[in-house]
Amino acid sequence: MDDKDWELFKDKLNRKTGIDLQLYKEQQMRRRINNLINKTPFKSYTAFFNDAVKDKQKFADFIEYLTINVSDDKFGLLESDIIPYLLKKNDSLNIWSAGCSIGAEPYSLSIIMKELTPGKRHRILATDLDIEILAKAKKGIYTADEIKAMRSDRKVKYFTKTPDGKYAIKPEIKMPVDFKRHNLLKDPFERNFDLILCRNVVIYFTEEAKAELYKNFFKALKPGGILFVGGTESILNSRQIGYETFKPFFDNVC
Repeated sequence: MDDKDWELFKDKLNRKTGIDLQLYKEQQMRRRINNLINKTPFKSYTAFFNDAVKDKQKFADFIEYLTINVSDDKFGLLESDIIPYLLKKNDSLNIWSAGCSIGAEPYSLSIIMKELTPGKRHRILATDLDIEILAKAKKGIYTADEIKAMRSDRKVKYFTKTPDGKYAIKPEIKMPVDFKRHNLLKDPFERNFDLILCRNVVIYFTEEAKAELYKNFFKALKPGGILFVGGTESILNSRQIGYETFKPFFDNVC
């Protein structure tokens, strides 16, 4: 897996998915992909890639591995503190789950909004770069392992068990979620969001790419809106952009 092979792999991936690894930290990204390839019989990036694209599910799993969004206990703080704070200012929220992966985050948000504000309508925009992952998210069907972090009472209330033992999200939870394909590093952003979540998506971006992204998020938020980032992430020059720290991992637009 030499540098020439890596460059060819990056080109193939970009052409196939629009993911430009030039904008990611090379050492960390190569280490992450190496860890995956070392578990397979393939000896090069391109050989692994060429095999993965032959199988839609295998390729979707690979892209999810690159962009996996790991939950943490800060999501509980979102429910207990952040969203109630935002609801004091606006009774109908416009929320963006940026890098939504297989849909667990936006559907969790939909459940939270339903329980906090019964009968109220909110909009939840859920975006990701990969079309096949978005297709899975739209279906809203999960294995037990994929929703293992979900509270058991919510599984019973908001999911229907399928004949093959999977869990299908109920239509009332799917309805507020608007799934769209979006490239965070290339596509224009919508505006006037009360809350944007972008967690564990940018950890492989270069500092330059991250700086531009956080500026764009700032412009996309309403005054007083909040950006929720991952537990391993920090916004350099946040005050120069215009953010104030609301709580750890939650940045408020001044």
